[in-house]
Amino acid sequence: MRFDSVVQYNFPTTIRFGAGSSKELGDYLLKNNTARPLIVTDPVVAQLGFFHKILSELTQKGISIEVFHDIHKNPVKSDVYKGTDAFDGTHRDSVIGIGGGAALDVARAIVLRVHHREDLFKYDDLVGGDIYVTNEVPHFITIPTTAGTGSEVGRSAIIADDVTHQKKILFSPKLLAKIIFADPLLTMELPPQVTAATGMDALTHNMEAFLAKMPHPLCEGIAMEGIALISQSLERAVNNPDLESRSNMLIASLMGAVAFQKGLGVVHSLAHPLSALLDTHHGLANAVNIPYGMEFNIKGSEDKFRRMARTFGLREESGEGVVKYLFDLNTRISIPHHLSAIGVKSSHIETLADLAFADFAHPNNPRPVSREDFKNLYLKAL
Repeated sequence: MRFDSVVQYNFPTTIRFGAGSSKELGDYLLKNNTARPLIVTDPVVAQLGFFHKILSELTQKGISIEVFHDIHKNPVKSDVYKGTDAFDGTHRDSVIGIGGGAALDVARAIVLRVHHREDLFKYDDLVGGDIYVTNEVPHFITIPTTAGTGSEVGRSAIIADDVTHQKKILFSPKLLAKIIFADPLLTMELPPQVTAATGMDALTHNMEAFLAKMPHPLCEGIAMEGIALISQSLERAVNNPDLESRSNMLIASLMGAVAFQKGLGVVHSLAHPLSALLDTHHGLANAVNIPYGMEFNIKGSEDKFRRMARTFGLREESGEGVVKYLFDLNTRISIPHHLSAIGVKSSHIETLADLAFADFAHPNNPRPVSREDFKNLYLKAL
């Protein structure tokens, strides 16, 4: 595969992938008569040079832009409401999400809310709210700036309640972006710690999707290729990035998001409460927890762990070998091995266990996970 040219994939939507693909945005907007976009991003990306270059290029083409970046790193409902007010108040005709998972989730939730004005959480997929997503939605475009969540190819947004911090899933096929401009050049200047955390997020998506109990052989094949690309590229992307490693990580992130429609598992249910309770970066929460969650999952999934071990190129083709690999990988990319290193205290464990047991991800885990299991996993990782 060449890394210095733009190619197009049509799966699950149109993806323009490759170095410089983001430069096509302006012409695309004009061609589709969407010249008044609301651009949704986060406060960090909003200050970066490449973002201002994108804005300048759009302005030069006569496109009217409005930027909304007042969002939390773990998005909440009020972020979506404020963004919708910005859409309404400045008479926008489309939404462009530029950033990592937080920005893209808020952008997608705004797309939903523009023509669906009931309480946002009425549309929570976990309680069947997707049936109420019946109206049309604005033209939606995504541009990822990290290789982690893969939210750019998703059809759902995870948004938390401002008060309870419980995470809700807003889902509908209508929320799939019309087009994605996946430009690895936009990830080249990511700091090593962000590259590491988001990269381990992508690895978690692929590994949990591969193991998830719901049958879906297509997703399993995609997940295995995602695992292979990450194993070849993450360490280099963190410590000595080049276009090839950044491109591989970006495509592996896309693969993880496609694959996890099969389901996620225990690692995400361990990670989500850390973001909700302690505002921990989602990728970092997954990164610290993945060795412990994978160790829990070995029993009953020995064959799948052997297949992952072979994909990682391990001499020890076993679940134990995979767990050791994950700890060693975290060491090489400066991810801590223990939750105490990221601010978790023993006093948090009971609340974290309650939140994890209530989380939506673990019902598809290959092994059932009890509240006591979650408590023990947190204690082991502490």
